[in-house]
Formats: sequence, structure tokens, C-alpha cells
Amino acid sequence: MSTITAILEADADGTLHLPLPADLRRGKVKVVATLESEREATDRPTREAALAALRQLQARGTFKKITDPVAWQREIRVDRPLPGRD
Repeated sequence: MSTITAILEADADGTLHLPLPADLRRGKVKVVATLESEREATDRPTREAALAALRQLQARGTFKKITDPVAWQREIRVDRPLPGRD
């Protein structure tokens, strides 16, 4: 038995094509599928999801030691040289 996790893009007619490992290409294959919509990479999280994530970070004390946010940002920022600018 093999477990395959894949994000598939449906064809215009609604069919999905699942590439199989070489050892499963002969004979019958039992497939159990769970269908759910996959968020697009360009989708932005909802306001509620972003606030929930910030609350989790706050509860963990992630930012407790940051007394000066501007200085902290300057310390962690990694600048890269821009092309053509020496």
C-alpha cells in the first residue's frame, strides 16, 4: 500500500489525473480520495486568521523582549546590494 498526497488541478471537464508510482501501474488500484479546495498561493489570509496568528505569537511571548521595534528591525534586517549600485 502506498500513500500519495497530491494537489491536482482539474481539467476543463472536471477530471483529475493522478500519476502513479511504477509499481502500481499494472492491474487494479483502489483509490480513496478526500476532496477539498486548495487555497491559491496568491490568496491572502483573512483578517481573522491573521489576528489569530498574532494572538498566538503574543501568548507565547514571542515579542516580549523587543523594547525598541525600530532598533530590532535594523538589527535583524539583512540588506542586499542592489545591482549596479556600489
